[in-house]
Amino acid sequence: MTTTTSALGIDRERLTALLAAERRLYEKRNPRSREAHGRGAHLFGGVPMTWMAKSAAGFPLYLKSASGARVTDLDGHELIDFCLGDTGAMAGHSPAPTVAAVTRRYAELGGATAMLPTEDAAAVAAELTRRFGVARWSFALTATDANRWALRLARAVTGRPRILVNSYNYHGSVDESFVVAGEHGAESRPGNVGAPYDVTATSRVAEYNDLDGLERQLSYGDVAAVLMEPALTNMGIVLPEPGYLEGVRDLTRRARTLLINDETHTVSMGVGGCTRAWNLEPDIVTIGKAIGGGVPVGAYGLDEALAERVWGRSDLDLLDTGGVGGTLAGNALSMAAARATLAEVLTEAAYTHMTDLATRYTAGVRRIIDAHGLPWSVVQLGARSEYRFASPAPVNGGASQRAADAELEDYLHVFLINRGILLTPFHNMALMCPATTRDDVDAHLAVLAEAVRTLRAA
Repeated sequence: MTTTTSALGIDRERLTALLAAERRLYEKRNPRSREAHGRGAHLFGGVPMTWMAKSAAGFPLYLKSASGARVTDLDGHELIDFCLGDTGAMAGHSPAPTVAAVTRRYAELGGATAMLPTEDAAAVAAELTRRFGVARWSFALTATDANRWALRLARAVTGRPRILVNSYNYHGSVDESFVVAGEHGAESRPGNVGAPYDVTATSRVAEYNDLDGLERQLSYGDVAAVLMEPALTNMGIVLPEPGYLEGVRDLTRRARTLLINDETHTVSMGVGGCTRAWNLEPDIVTIGKAIGGGVPVGAYGLDEALAERVWGRSDLDLLDTGGVGGTLAGNALSMAAARATLAEVLTEAAYTHMTDLATRYTAGVRRIIDAHGLPWSVVQLGARSEYRFASPAPVNGGASQRAADAELEDYLHVFLINRGILLTPFHNMALMCPATTRDDVDAHLAVLAEAVRTLRAA
């Protein structure tokens, strides 16, 4: 989407020229990454996973090493990492307690995946119950799988076929989630790849912060579950308006529809994500990425009553091929990693530190915006902060999507990378980890201020 000069207060021709110059600098600085990318002829899209092809500069940096809040690329550049694996490394890269637990499990004890439970799993489940409130947990390898399995259980116990999500939500690659609110009603999200069914036949959609719209969609009586992030994160951070989340819970209860809180990204809000911080009462919580300290893991938790309903159904094949589970899920290695990460890395003290840094960063970005009179906004969610090219901040996913500006975003991203700052390639989110420092935040702010000054120079 290209936004007019008057809307963003920038000279589009200057932006195009500056972006081209930054891309040339990037190519000059990163010959080894460019060469490595050229050797990926047998990789689909030239990368191990197609999302890695998303780059502001034409080809991705290649990773050499990472530690704490730093990554080093093949050309030897050390970058301060505010991407953190798009939340997968929110505990920092290779935190020492997680490394020790994984090393002990894999190198000393062995048996990374034996299809046998370990004591670590029970400890992780108990800790997740303490943090999020729901009482019974099962494990996956990704939050996508956790969401898929939770939806299967929701359909099984309600007997209803449809799922409801918020427009421009993000729940991994769950088929039912690729629906948006279009001009004439629900429609498939642009670019949806190979959906097995028309998503409008499997799903309903309502804009975030729109209780009237949610009530209309629930009134059909066919929604098994509302799957939502308590705050939107992947289309820019969108926070709930007063009373919205309470209204969602009331409407879903009245409609006898289950409520699933996907805390995979919103776990940035605190040790128990938004569920704990805002005293929410979902029927199911799903989570992934961050809790394994970089080792693949996902989880879904059911409240006590729902768990009993599901487990009491003799007609559901939960022990074999009924569609819920996988042979690597709950493996010994991921459970050891999650236990150490939760107990020793993503602690209350760590979250206080991370949130304080995000507050410092948010205030700094706001100063930059104000100093240049830009019609932008910045929003914080605990340890996560993001600026958007709109003011005031968008209140739903559709408005946030319309505020996107690909060229401007690419310019800022490649400018930052060329000066040692790494953001997630998908949006303007900066995430803090326990190893992030005030100096890291100040360095990021200094480079961002330079980028904006350069952009705004006469």
